[in-house]
Amino acid sequence: MKHSEKVIIYQVFPRWFGNQNATCIKNGSIYENGVGKFSDFTSKALEAIQELGVTHIWYTGIIEHATQTDYTLYGIKKDHSAIVKGRAGSPYAIKDYYDVDPDLADNIPNRMQEFEELVERTHATGLKVIIDFVPNHVARQYASDAKPVYVSDLGQQDNTSQDFDPNNNFYYLPGQYLSLYFKPLEEICEYTEFPAKATGNDRFVPDPSENDWYETIKLNYGVDYVNGHTCYFDPVPDTWKKMRDILLFWVSKGVDGFRCDMAEMVPVEFWHWVIPQVKEAGEVIFIAEIYNPHAYRNYIHTGGFDYLYDKVGLYDTLRGVINGHLPAHDITKCWQSVEGIQHNMLNFLENHDEQRIASDFFAGDPRKGLPGMLVAATMNSNPILIYSGQELGERGMDEEGFSGYDGRTTIFDYWSVESLRNWVNGGLFNKEKLTEEQKTLRTHYSELLNIIKNEPVIHYGSFYDLMYANPSSQYFNSRTQYAFLRKYKNEVLLIVANFGSSVQKVRVNIPEEAFRALNFTDNKAATVTDLFTGESGISTLTAAWPYQLSLPAYGGRILKFTYEE
Repeated sequence: MKHSEKVIIYQVFPRWFGNQNATCIKNGSIYENGVGKFSDFTSKALEAIQELGVTHIWYTGIIEHATQTDYTLYGIKKDHSAIVKGRAGSPYAIKDYYDVDPDLADNIPNRMQEFEELVERTHATGLKVIIDFVPNHVARQYASDAKPVYVSDLGQQDNTSQDFDPNNNFYYLPGQYLSLYFKPLEEICEYTEFPAKATGNDRFVPDPSENDWYETIKLNYGVDYVNGHTCYFDPVPDTWKKMRDILLFWVSKGVDGFRCDMAEMVPVEFWHWVIPQVKEAGEVIFIAEIYNPHAYRNYIHTGGFDYLYDKVGLYDTLRGVINGHLPAHDITKCWQSVEGIQHNMLNFLENHDEQRIASDFFAGDPRKGLPGMLVAATMNSNPILIYSGQELGERGMDEEGFSGYDGRTTIFDYWSVESLRNWVNGGLFNKEKLTEEQKTLRTHYSELLNIIKNEPVIHYGSFYDLMYANPSSQYFNSRTQYAFLRKYKNEVLLIVANFGSSVQKVRVNIPEEAFRALNFTDNKAATVTDLFTGESGISTLTAAWPYQLSLPAYGGRILKFTYEE
């Protein structure tokens, strides 16, 4: 797939995707609650996911991480429960970069082969594979038992008498023990760490709090954070080389892309050095989880990332519009703030960090997210992400254990997801157990994503915001409606979203400047097709009078005007 084509990512958490246990208990073990497997992603499952219009699957939680489940029988060191969040553990507390999560294997000694077979099945379906790369921190008891024999482990050659050394893999607090005062003892032996290491969220203290990433330790990329943030990048730090080799290892397994966790906490110079080397090994995409808009362009132009999270701009704004806290015309500020790099921004309305649209903490109704998804998916050529269960209106309102009653689907606990259980339906992947509302919602997502997958104007077209020409009036409400054009070759899309709860008849002004900017003719007859319904006729766009159309509640229209060349 060329990067210029629309990338449509389906994020899925294998640990709960295929878990059919309907009687999970709070804080349940793997034996009580069950767990999904690589093998649950059958060819049938992958085809059902692809039917949504998906091009890439982001398998979240693949690399082996700390867990309270005991796998010592298989030669895997047991993790101390005091430094594991939840019974299953956080997928972002990596304990072995060269291994996969044994939870996900049917035959644990064969776990890497089972992952390789998953990659093969995914590719055979025509989909690309994305996994998490967690470069900033690792589990406190990190120790690779699967690394190649010629590889020295992280921290193996560190000088632990120094708080910082450019050649160390970790940061130390010499002479101090780690103290976790908030954690009750759950094992006979208290967890000890001497000297204490700096915590993953840049806490250079021996007593991280319960709100810190206390289960992780910070990796050292040659930045002396304690003494003036001085950088030591020449010669190339050892951590850089180790992380490059880890990335190349996963590329050798057939991985097509990496979602890089908290990429902005790793110096941009490392990304500038490593990404070109990895791309030489294959056509691989790099996605940065990043929340600092001031760093966006640096991580694209210097760092070499293909795509960045558009969280603090578009996601936050769309969430405000969906909930009625912000006017729809504020969406204009989003693309203006990333003008020139909008094609590099990954749009989404849900992921594992954010609350479910249908949860009581967000919109309380999955339909309210549809106009936001329409805008996010169509306003530019950049990628769009859908989170597994979003298409079914999953509410995320379970209190699973470590992950409390928070509107999110847990990443720390063994659990199953009711909406997915009903869709998976024992491996049938049909609509038999879905409610009418779920069927309708999934159909709408499928229609939208397949439109953007198949329409070249979405992949390559220019964007023109119509909001400045459509202030609130009797015929258009700029608080609840958003309109724009896309243009490619002889095709123009008029896209109008309605965040309101009722059907609306609107009139959209197309200014003269739009025709000049997009280079198409005012008042020229065209074949117009409603891409959602397939209905077509003859119509025209002109600056002389507004274009009138009816908008469904919590929805929108995509009208394609095709002109004779």
